Amino acid sequence: MHTKLFHIVFSVIFLTLGTTSIFSQENPIPGTITLTKSDLEKVKDSTAVDSTKKKKTFLEGVVNMKAKEYEKLDQKKKTVTLNDEAEIYYTDFELKAGKIVLDYEKNQVYAGRLKDSAGNYIQRPVFKQGSNIIEPDSIIYNTKSQRAKVWNSRTTQGELFIKAEISKKENDSVYFMKNARMTTSKNIDDPEYYFLVRKVKFVPKKKVVAGLTNMVIMDVPTPIGLPFAYFPMSEKSLSGFILPTPGQNNRQGYFLQNGGYYFALSDYYDLAILGDYYTNGSYGLRAESSYAKRYKFNGRLNFRFENNIQSEKGFPDYIKSKQYNIQWSHSQDAKAAADSRFSASVNLGSSQYFRQSVNMNNVGSSLNNNLSSSVSYSKTFRSVPQVNMSISATHSQNTNTEEIDMTLPTFQASVDRIYPFAPKDGIKKGILKNINLQYNVRGENRIKTNDSLFFTSQMFRDAKSGFQHTIPINTNFKIFKYFSVSAGATYNETWVMNTINKDFSGIENKVIVSDVKGFEAYRTYNFNAGIGTTIYGTFNFGEDKKIQAIRHVMRPNIGYGYTPSFDQYFEKYALDATGINFNDYTKFENGLFGSPSKSLSNRMNFSLSNTFEAKVRDEESKKGETKKVMLLNNLNVGIGYDIAADSLKWSEMSVSGGTQLLKQKMNINFAATLDAFAIDNAGRRIDKLNIDNGGSFFRLPRANMTINYNFSSADNSKKSRETEQNLQNGGRADDLFGKSVDMSDSRQSLFDKDKEEGNKSLDWYSYKIPWDLRLAYSVTYNNTNRQNEIQSHSLMASGNIELAPRWKVGFSSGYDFKQKGVTFTQLRFERDLESWRMSFNWVPFGQNTYWGFFIGISSSIFSDIKYEKRQLPDRVFR
Repeated sequence: MHTKLFHIVFSVIFLTLGTTSIFSQENPIPGTITLTKSDLEKVKDSTAVDSTKKKKTFLEGVVNMKAKEYEKLDQKKKTVTLNDEAEIYYTDFELKAGKIVLDYEKNQVYAGRLKDSAGNYIQRPVFKQGSNIIEPDSIIYNTKSQRAKVWNSRTTQGELFIKAEISKKENDSVYFMKNARMTTSKNIDDPEYYFLVRKVKFVPKKKVVAGLTNMVIMDVPTPIGLPFAYFPMSEKSLSGFILPTPGQNNRQGYFLQNGGYYFALSDYYDLAILGDYYTNGSYGLRAESSYAKRYKFNGRLNFRFENNIQSEKGFPDYIKSKQYNIQWSHSQDAKAAADSRFSASVNLGSSQYFRQSVNMNNVGSSLNNNLSSSVSYSKTFRSVPQVNMSISATHSQNTNTEEIDMTLPTFQASVDRIYPFAPKDGIKKGILKNINLQYNVRGENRIKTNDSLFFTSQMFRDAKSGFQHTIPINTNFKIFKYFSVSAGATYNETWVMNTINKDFSGIENKVIVSDVKGFEAYRTYNFNAGIGTTIYGTFNFGEDKKIQAIRHVMRPNIGYGYTPSFDQYFEKYALDATGINFNDYTKFENGLFGSPSKSLSNRMNFSLSNTFEAKVRDEESKKGETKKVMLLNNLNVGIGYDIAADSLKWSEMSVSGGTQLLKQKMNINFAATLDAFAIDNAGRRIDKLNIDNGGSFFRLPRANMTINYNFSSADNSKKSRETEQNLQNGGRADDLFGKSVDMSDSRQSLFDKDKEEGNKSLDWYSYKIPWDLRLAYSVTYNNTNRQNEIQSHSLMASGNIELAPRWKVGFSSGYDFKQKGVTFTQLRFERDLESWRMSFNWVPFGQNTYWGFFIGISSSIFSDIKYEKRQLPDRVFR
């Protein structure tokens, strides 16, 4: 019960009615009755003389009253009656009811309901102040004794709805209630469950003392209850203990999970410290913090650490593993700053964390092979020309190889495009006017390491640092009206702090490669040009046909690139002690931004892109209108010719394409590499046509195809909380690898659809079953060395269906045709009981075998009223 709310309602009634002999006439509401002091004095004996000193009025503003049917002043009964949509306004309070009666002789006020023509009660009294609302059936208040009685009062405190049979105000600081119902059900008059409290004592802003309390489910009393209860009252968030969940694991033994303490630090940020303990000595610690400032930023920070033990000391399978994971997400409000922005998305830690963690939030996340992070700050300087600058730190981690690539940091700056020969006003037309140049600079401190060296001194000693300055100069123009020509040149200057030296060591009898620290620089440049056009073709079949026309758009392009040889940056080193055999190398090998090339590149590229779309008769249109249907989004063909090469001048031909079918819900993408030249026994290309080597005209070294099909009973592009939870816990944006399970808060739904959106209608006769399904098919072919094999071949699927109102079922599964086995499989069942939720989450087989059952109240107020049981996966540490 919100004690402040009760205090306000009784206090305002006292202020409004306790001095009924004095009312103000200033600024009355139109259509209202406004009583003055002289109006009430006419009722009294005009000869009476009051020689006592008048008391100071309690009124702090204007009191106005109105009613729809009538406003009646009865001088004989000394009452003022407002009937039908009666209203009283005082400062920022308002009291509305079907009927309000003021008895200024007995110092009482009554507010109640009216009956309609069918005999039903209507216009329940409503008291408001700001967002606080009380809706009783009736109220009686004595302004002299300052006591009040309220029947069937209804009020709200956060997610808690309270209805009391009788409420009494004893004085300004004590309130009593009898037979109060407390529930989180939105149907306060007929809740599916409630806590029945026989007697309640409220001390505003201090405490609530409750007597015998027990839970009632569907109007059936249960033995769940307490003989008494004490609740401290506060309008702010409170710190408190989080009860752990017990369970048992075959490898770690019995456990207590997700127990800890919640710190309500301020209105802007909080902190939860959680821990797990297992009887074999394993333990886990987690710190979770959320922060937000309206119109500025919001974010979340998580740190997880686990000390996992398998088996017992002395046994051959004894393994001790320490794993950790750090996650940080930060987003800035677009209104916070127009010219600068800061964002963060961090997910780093031990490569095996999601595979070995016992307290898994998302068992499917163990299938992901990469962890990545990015923290960036960008700023725009509104100068002429404009300057953009950004500083970022990135991290990419392969959980299979345990290799880590980081940039700490990356600095980038660019000066906006400048047209030196173009007029300030007017059209840029022609070669000279379209000449433009830019300046870009990029600086990096790049680190390549692995799990064992992460955040050690060795990691920073192996870092590579440098800057690259780039000045591109470009222009474009048209020739013969239909051909677009582009030409340009790029100058690059690279500064590095790490180079190498190669020298033959007679002592060790081998070539020694040593790292050299110090500033070095090299400069390169290149030229490029291209010409292209667009060709349109339409094939008409007639307006009486279902397919009336097909449109074909072709975009051919010829490109040319030239890069000279930069042999001035190359030196010779001895291969052996003879002094005869030498080889060339550059000190910039394996550099941060590559290295200069000694080979002359003089290359032409040919490409052709195609799109096909059809004009078809719309069968759903009553007017016989037509619609466009995309047949092929793109079909691209590309090949290169190296003019400077002595042999194998033609490169492999690349072919790729994609389209969307079934009302653009099915995406099909494919790519292949075709080669007209043969290969030798080692798989190297040779200067001999494949057809002359006993093969076909083209070889097919590589090919792949993916098909994604997303469809549902209704389009829903809204990003759900569960999608964000999946990403936060190392999963995918879709649920092909299963849905996340927040072990610390099982009250959250396993399904994407918002609870309010999914349960708008419960009409069983016209109920439409909501459903969604996602299919992902992938196949890869490899024949680079005559393997002629399917390298990977799988089909994955996930879907959800609402069988009946508030009954949901979902699954994630697939089949690997290459390995001939079922992929990760998860089954989800959920029953929404309005204020309760029941769910069952099951991974039936595989190394992540898991099941969890939960039934409990959805609201966080009664989050401890639950039954939860789960069997965690038995992790095998490797």
